[in-house]
Amino acid sequence: MKRLIGKTCLVTGAARGIGQAIAQAFIDEGAVVFLTDIDQVTGQVAAKNVGATFLTLDVASEADWARIAREVPKLDVLVNNAGVTGFEAKKGQSTSPHDPENASLDDWRAVHQVNLDGTFLGCRYGIAAMRANGGKGSIINISSRSGLVGIPMAAAYASSKAAVRNHSKTVALYCAQQGLNIRCNSIHPAAILTPMWEPMLGNGPDREARMKAIVADTPMQRFGTPQEVAALAVLLASDEAAYITGSEMSIDGGILAGSAVTPGE
Repeated sequence: MKRLIGKTCLVTGAARGIGQAIAQAFIDEGAVVFLTDIDQVTGQVAAKNVGATFLTLDVASEADWARIAREVPKLDVLVNNAGVTGFEAKKGQSTSPHDPENASLDDWRAVHQVNLDGTFLGCRYGIAAMRANGGKGSIINISSRSGLVGIPMAAAYASSKAAVRNHSKTVALYCAQQGLNIRCNSIHPAAILTPMWEPMLGNGPDREARMKAIVADTPMQRFGTPQEVAALAVLLASDEAAYITGSEMSIDGGILAGSAVTPGE
């Protein structure tokens, strides 16, 4: 039996990568899915491909969330997936380092505005919508392995994802304190093969060598897939996870299990 029949789900930043894979997995499990993204063109194509309804959403905009609240009044599952590294190639965007010594305040704030403020607004909207829907539901926040360890050259990203991890626990405790059956958990992917990696991997003859170098410290010696992250999201969205809240779930090929090792060691 499909696991999400009768559930209305909203996934942010779902035009590509992990978000799109989650939207597809939810559709496959019988859910009604609203696929949202700031990129209207790519988002509309993705929604059509997976069978979801597309809505434009800038997660850092409170006005956009207010509109979403009117357009999606019933909500069972919310996935706060939208995020940026701060290194995306955008017109007018700084390419300065993001280490603790040289990161600019503007770059720091830009990353936190999407990753942290966007998650805060999503949780706030999600709680209100789920409270109106009988006080039950599941909020899933996509954090990162970078939210669990320090990342010297991506200080803003690591900080924002660490804050997402902590806020997820706060939301879980708050909802329980309020007597709401609203669960909130965070997922922490490591190296997942999404379009984000393509500029680094390229299409040349050395692509495989680059891939191997990036995952050299991962015990399972490979990238994860968006579908593997989506499978975990399905579990957390489903009633099978009724007693899981305030948890952080790593999906990293074993890299956080201890010090880096190779299979041969």
